[in-house]
Amino acid sequence: MRCRSARSPPASSPRTSAPAPRSGPSAPPPSCPRSTSSPPRWATTAPSAAPAQVAAATTAYDATYYEDAIGKTGTSLKSSLHTIIRTQTKISYDAVWNALKVTDQDPANSNNVILLYSGTSRSKSLNGGDVGDWNREHVWAQSHGNFGTSAGPGTDLHHLRPADVQVNSTRGNKDFDNGGSPVSGATGSYTDSNSFEPRNADKGDVARMILYMAVRYEGDDAWANLEPNDSTTNGSVPYHGRLSVLKQWNEQDPPSAFEQRRNDIIFGTYQGNRNPFIDHPEWVEAIW
Repeated sequence: MRCRSARSPPASSPRTSAPAPRSGPSAPPPSCPRSTSSPPRWATTAPSAAPAQVAAATTAYDATYYEDAIGKTGTSLKSSLHTIIRTQTKISYDAVWNALKVTDQDPANSNNVILLYSGTSRSKSLNGGDVGDWNREHVWAQSHGNFGTSAGPGTDLHHLRPADVQVNSTRGNKDFDNGGSPVSGATGSYTDSNSFEPRNADKGDVARMILYMAVRYEGDDAWANLEPNDSTTNGSVPYHGRLSVLKQWNEQDPPSAFEQRRNDIIFGTYQGNRNPFIDHPEWVEAIW
């Protein structure tokens, strides 16, 4: 299977200092996950080099919202971010429908939402459970910690996205990884028996949503302690994989204007907290 090149960073960003352009895509790891005959789709033919690092970002929230996290790394940074983002307004699962119609509105058509995994623009009115509808995708699968749809991790907009009903069903509760066969209805996405690979344009979004959940839910508020690991067989335990691949995706697909707008709306209109990895994608490497 022929490898795909990493997506270039977006043309513009609302941050006051956007990540510096990189000279090329990150080098592939020594071996491709579960590949038997060809390199992974994100690999390139360029000579081996040290992985590109996400440049430090500066945001308008650094002196206020993130004040206690600036300058920290490792467990200290993770702990500070948890303290910052755990303060949030929780919404009901029914309220998620209307919230997604705002957070994921198509910038080119205010009557539609953009679907995760496919990039399809679909009418806001087609929300439901039938073929051709879109529904509420939990990017951190509900079963990975058994939190269901109760207010809290089950309704946290920072990892809930509209997705095609059938594509959502195909993803199921699988961990994330590279590899598999093409997903019907989601060009560029792939799946196998225990993992799901989103299209290139959604890779970074997925990584930052998973890692947000790992920082937000630390087991101190009646919910399970959610953590990333490098497994693709997590089942019902409160872990989600694969961390090594999610870190690559975070670098490969920097935050887009669409993703940043979602973060702002969730913060300003619904929950009052932010996904720090959208504002500071370099914090992924600083923690993990």
